[in-house]
Amino acid sequence: MRNRIKTICFLLLGSIWLNSCIDDEGEEGTVNLRAGDAVPAFSVIMDNGRAVSDELLKGTVSLIVFFNTGCPDCREELPVLQKIYEKYAPKINMVCISRDEGARDIAEYWKDNHLTLPYSAQENRTVYYLFAKSGIPRVYLVDKKLVIRNVFTDKPLASFEDLSSAIEVNL
Repeated sequence: MRNRIKTICFLLLGSIWLNSCIDDEGEEGTVNLRAGDAVPAFSVIMDNGRAVSDELLKGTVSLIVFFNTGCPDCREELPVLQKIYEKYAPKINMVCISRDEGARDIAEYWKDNHLTLPYSAQENRTVYYLFAKSGIPRVYLVDKKLVIRNVFTDKPLASFEDLSSAIEVNL
């Protein structure tokens, strides 16, 4: 009986983890944007109250990041993104947008992990579905004309060097 309960708990936790990182059940009509695609029109409110939209990003190289702190791959990628932010913050825009996660959980995770990345808490997938139908983390490097130049996912996770090189080419 005890082993059966452990197995059920393991299966339930596994399904929760998979749901937070990988979800192939996107809304009808959504697609994963690729390099060469234009950034869709979007608008979010950042943790500091600042409104950020596609129009605001025009004229500056930007990183648009989708994440959820319950996702193990996102937890691995966020410190890399923090280093990128520390190095390039004055030169680029960075917009981290949660997928299905509220402000309280993100703020707690940011505090516990000493992150200062700007984020927008989104308790649903409305903004995410403009960019993708499945998978996080997703990092979009966007040029000054709002064209996606690179897309980094969990296959493999982007290294500091990968991100830095892509940014340098587009500055």
